[in-house]
Amino acid sequence: MNTPSSPPGAQRTDESSVRIGVLVPLTRPGWVEAGRHLLAGLELAVREVNDAGGIVGRPLELVVRDTAADPRRATAAVDELARLGVAALAGEYHSVVARAAASRADALGLPFLCSSAVLDALTEQPTQWVARLSPPQSRGWQVYADFLLGAGHSRIAVATLPSVYWASGARILREHLAPRGGTVTELDVSALAPAAVCDALVDSGATALLLLVGHPDPAVPIVRSVRGDRRLAEILVGAPAGQPEFAEWATLLGDDSAAIPFLRYLPERLTPLGARVEAALREQLAEAPSFVAFEGYDTVAVLADVLRSHGADRARTAESWPRVAVEGTRGQIQFSRTPGISVWQWAWAPVQVVDRDPAEPDRFRILHAG
Repeated sequence: MNTPSSPPGAQRTDESSVRIGVLVPLTRPGWVEAGRHLLAGLELAVREVNDAGGIVGRPLELVVRDTAADPRRATAAVDELARLGVAALAGEYHSVVARAAASRADALGLPFLCSSAVLDALTEQPTQWVARLSPPQSRGWQVYADFLLGAGHSRIAVATLPSVYWASGARILREHLAPRGGTVTELDVSALAPAAVCDALVDSGATALLLLVGHPDPAVPIVRSVRGDRRLAEILVGAPAGQPEFAEWATLLGDDSAAIPFLRYLPERLTPLGARVEAALREQLAEAPSFVAFEGYDTVAVLADVLRSHGADRARTAESWPRVAVEGTRGQIQFSRTPGISVWQWAWAPVQVVDRDPAEPDRFRILHAG
């Protein structure tokens, strides 16, 4: 694999350390900004763990591998990290990549705490080896659907691309909206240029267009096209997958970046720990930390607690998921079995619908919480 031998923030591999394997997208076509924030949170937590004495006197070390949003690359990384003897696996932002990593970790008997991916079916069968911090897609996207209905939108169009993740999102929206009189019309962006998306949107009669596509392409060109079409002046543009969360969105789109609601996994108020971590992450990143950075920090907080209590034995780590009770940056983290979810799940991760304020695009407005 063409990955750095010493990725940013990772210490030199040392047999005396307790090692956590980390999967993050650090190069394109991965969502690099998300990967950078996720890694920043992981690294900050590791520094604090080591400043406090490590894991029963042993330093905690991250062994970082770049997935570049490639499921095959992630699977190979899991194999490599397992051979290197990591105590557990952490990270990943992209759901389809996390699913590949989770399946391989399950097969190898390697504990995996998934930081940020939301796809409900992370594994095909229930597993004891995998736990997750981010809320499942079904919960978050149902909250988003409730926001749409509350804002008066029942005729929804989705600009989408072929993908398990996007298809799952469209299905969740359709199934949640249909009993409430809502409809979902799919516009296949692989067959439609941005201008043609506008034409199809006019024909559909929809009052909201949701971007179920990648960032920056084709999401940014679609937004520019819709915002520039006077026929669509009243249309709501939304992005449940969170594309507007990161600064690059505002940089690329300017004023067009605002008033596009998206899902964010933060509470109205951070815990006291979260407020302190927010300040440290802001300094480290030289910008406001995204919710993904907090997910990274909380991942290490959980794993460090488990490793201190149960040692670095993989089986004992996996057995400990139902006994976790850790105060994180966004609330107390505990895992349970959730109907329809095959992994141990933090059931009450906070969910918000927010957008960038048109009057001040660097400021976020909370529109709905669930």
